[in-house]
Amino acid sequence: MIIRHLYIVILLLIPALGIGQQCDNTLSGKVLDFHNKSPLTGATLFIPELDVSAITDFNGLYEIKNLCEGKYELEIMHPECRTVFYTVRISANTEKDFLLEHHLEQLEEVQVVGGAISKKTNSGLEQRLASEALVRYSGASLGDALNELSGVSSISTGATIVKPVIHGLNGSRVLVLNDGVRMQDMEWGDEHAPNVDINAANAISIVKGAAALQYGGDAIGGVILLEQENMPAKDTLYGKTVINGIYNGRGGSISSELSKVFKDQWFLKAQGSYKRLGDQEAPDYNLSNTGIAESGLSLQFGKKTFNWGVHARFSYYDAEIAILRASHIGNIDDLIRSINSGIPEIIRPFTYDLQNPRQKVTHYLGKVALYKRFEGLGKLSFQYDFQDNRRLEYDVRRGELNDQASLDLQLTTHTLSTDFKWDADDKLEMQFGLMGRYQENFPNPATGVRRLIPDYEKIDLGIYGTAEYRINNNWEVDGGIRYDYSQIDALKFYQTSRWEERGYDQDFSDIVVEDLGSQLLTNPVLDFNNISVTSGVQYSKNNNTFFRFNYSLSQRAPNPSELFSDGLHHSAARIELGDLRIKSETSNKISLSFEKQYQDWGITVEPYANFLVDFILLEPTGVEFTIRGAFPVWTYRQTDSRLLGLDISGYKNWNEQWTTEHQFSIVKGTDVENDIPLINVPSANFRNRLRFTKKEWKGLEVSLMSNLVFRQNETPPNFVVFSPEQQQDVLLEINSPPDTYHLLGFTSKMEFSLGGARVLTTSLNVNNILNTSFRDYLDRQRFFADGMGRNILLQLIINY
Repeated sequence: MIIRHLYIVILLLIPALGIGQQCDNTLSGKVLDFHNKSPLTGATLFIPELDVSAITDFNGLYEIKNLCEGKYELEIMHPECRTVFYTVRISANTEKDFLLEHHLEQLEEVQVVGGAISKKTNSGLEQRLASEALVRYSGASLGDALNELSGVSSISTGATIVKPVIHGLNGSRVLVLNDGVRMQDMEWGDEHAPNVDINAANAISIVKGAAALQYGGDAIGGVILLEQENMPAKDTLYGKTVINGIYNGRGGSISSELSKVFKDQWFLKAQGSYKRLGDQEAPDYNLSNTGIAESGLSLQFGKKTFNWGVHARFSYYDAEIAILRASHIGNIDDLIRSINSGIPEIIRPFTYDLQNPRQKVTHYLGKVALYKRFEGLGKLSFQYDFQDNRRLEYDVRRGELNDQASLDLQLTTHTLSTDFKWDADDKLEMQFGLMGRYQENFPNPATGVRRLIPDYEKIDLGIYGTAEYRINNNWEVDGGIRYDYSQIDALKFYQTSRWEERGYDQDFSDIVVEDLGSQLLTNPVLDFNNISVTSGVQYSKNNNTFFRFNYSLSQRAPNPSELFSDGLHHSAARIELGDLRIKSETSNKISLSFEKQYQDWGITVEPYANFLVDFILLEPTGVEFTIRGAFPVWTYRQTDSRLLGLDISGYKNWNEQWTTEHQFSIVKGTDVENDIPLINVPSANFRNRLRFTKKEWKGLEVSLMSNLVFRQNETPPNFVVFSPEQQQDVLLEINSPPDTYHLLGFTSKMEFSLGGARVLTTSLNVNNILNTSFRDYLDRQRFFADGMGRNILLQLIINY
């Protein structure tokens, strides 16, 4: 009886329970663009647990009916947006709008395509180097990797100190941004390589010329951007280890990194690398004292969501680099003998010892950056970064002084910057920014040698604005303007004889602080005001034909070396003389680009012309006698110059397996005031690659490379010097270029699964296959020895 009554009660309660769980609720609203609140058509809203969905109409409206009360996970998808997930609670008819990022491909933090970042400017000449190519150069330098790109060459001091040259310009005219931080590492020296660990970057982009104003108005040569990877928006743990065995130098390198991303999109990443090489070898002899010990460490953490993000990074770089012993001349007769003999004056057995002359460089970098997006407006960003760069250069000295650095500089830099990107319009995007920087240089007086670069404090202030406007599907225009102010406040000792010899007693008598008889203490305070402007247009058709035109006006203030150098630069074994009268140089550059891309072939043609007013150059001008002997004198001066160049690159996919790639670059530099060629202009070169790929054979890829470097026939004239040893005038052929040379290279790669997500990639690289003897015009050691001979590199990459 009781059971029967209970059954009746349950039957009576069922309608009431049904009424309490009404499933006639509706979720409706709009899906809108985050930037300008415009409706997004064709967005899909999907509730997985119910397997129901809706698609937005032309006005961005959606409606999902017959929903019960409760909490649901809603997945929203759109072809041009990142898929997002929302949790919605339904208790009645609910109206809710959702905002999606419709310009996802334009945001820098997600601009990763095949491991390479996408474009930084519409009309500027730009190239990208993907992560796969960077891994191939894991055991080399940044300059070596960039040589793969058309229009990029290098000025070097042997095989270990390599500086990039873009369209014939280098040094302070080429900016290096490491994860958004402009490197401050005494880039003024020819033998000062960028203090970056290439293994810490995921991709590199190069903007040729001053088209990217947000990075600096003084980028007359171009901007090199080392970018970090975009962390995936999911809970994951992954890493990579790269091991290189290097034959020439009998050493190797190892690099490893590990990344962890949490559910809430916080991330951690650690990376470290180490490289050790002994003496390298030319085809016919050992290059004594050319080893290197290099290490790097980087740590970063942060959080990157669509609406906001924070990112902190710390990196440490340390390098000890031995410099070819035969290149360290004792006097002018050593240089004459080296140039005339054709072989190094000093050849010793192989060793791992890093002896004098050598460099030791350490670089600390720290940064904190954050951003916030505002609906219907854009993105606001802030960044503070700190850098400490210490450079020690050791000369060959007697006794205890051999362990004392001849040059000891410490450069400390603080930078604060902010910018705002307004992108609330589909056609127009604008960006504005401010930058402030304080820098202090301290030359240690305990070296026992006259300081080449003085104490100074430097202040930089910058403000810029850029805009990009899409006229229609085919035409885009961009432009920008930037103002930079720099002040250098220095304390410098001058020898009284040098002060009067250069006429400073007439022009700068007001900056003398103290007269010490044989020398003067001065306090030069120099101000520079620079304007940079860029404008250009891009035309595209059918997404495979592009035409770009860009004009850039850029001004660069002289660096401290160009102003204050005064004495023997021991690492360079030459006397360098700056000039307090040097003023800002001005570049007017016109560049064109035509690009045609099809499925099986493509070609890019990039002509350019750069007209430089008050161009600053360093060139040999004579010989000076010191207590250590006679040394060549290199002097900074200004002149009006012209650079004309052409870069051509192309590829052809002959079938599924065979591909050829081709590059040709040439640049002509002229001192138009004196009608003579400029010094240190890259030689014309022609590079080719034949590639065979068979993915079915464990991802097999084999390439044969050819690099033909022509003789630089346009160089400044040589001059006559007095030889103390011969007691007569001798022609010093310091500007004579080496002959044309041709190098062959080989690479191969295969992949093997280790189970799960682990993959082992093996590669074999051979450079200078035929062991060809050569000397490169832009190698500062070409006066003393041949370039590096055959080198074999075995690489193992483990992805996990």
